[in-house]
Amino acid sequence: LTIGSDIACGPNTPRPACRGYLHKRTQSGLIKGWRKRWFVLTHDCCLYYYRHKRDEGKRQALSAVKLEGAEVGQDVSLGKPFVFKCRPQSGSRVYFFCATSNQEMKWLEAMETAIHPFAQNHVWVDVTRHNSNLPPLAVKSPECLGLLHKIDKNKDIWVQHYCILKDGCLYLYSGIRATHAHGIYLQGYMVREQPYGFKKSTIELKPPSDEFKTFYLCAENPNENK
Repeated sequence: LTIGSDIACGPNTPRPACRGYLHKRTQSGLIKGWRKRWFVLTHDCCLYYYRHKRDEGKRQALSAVKLEGAEVGQDVSLGKPFVFKCRPQSGSRVYFFCATSNQEMKWLEAMETAIHPFAQNHVWVDVTRHNSNLPPLAVKSPECLGLLHKIDKNKDIWVQHYCILKDGCLYLYSGIRATHAHGIYLQGYMVREQPYGFKKSTIELKPPSDEFKTFYLCAENPNENK
């Protein structure tokens, strides 16, 4: 499975570990201070943030912070109540967040859990791995299914797959009689219609950060892309 983020909300998978507004201390630009942002902490140990709540799922995240191995805890150095900080394992930047008293403990507990992923019972991973080892007709209650072509950038050709969308994961089978699938977690991805090469209409799946792949898909009929 290609992890672009965690599984979206479905009956067999948990919701994001935590989501809500926090104030983030900005360290760049002419004006330094605190900016209100919408944060989503997902079960793949990533903290995404957006300008507004309405942007989640519709716009690309402003940034994605990997929490695995990070240090998190309360902070009193800034002289402001309800502040906590996060120092990711990679990079020297320290992130400072400010919440209400009720939110603070909720976020701290969720982030503490996220930085120790191997201690968690990842139901969402287990479910999708189970589904990826099922033939396509055995996947229950898919949200969408049918034939799509995916660009193979190494060979510069479009390869046909039988695809199933379920609980925020896109399963790609080599055909309807295949016994297993490759999967792409879509949480955090921005989806839009884009031209690609000689094709006027394709589905672009753009990841929340450059460490993940961008995917291009298209249906036989451009109207089916919608």
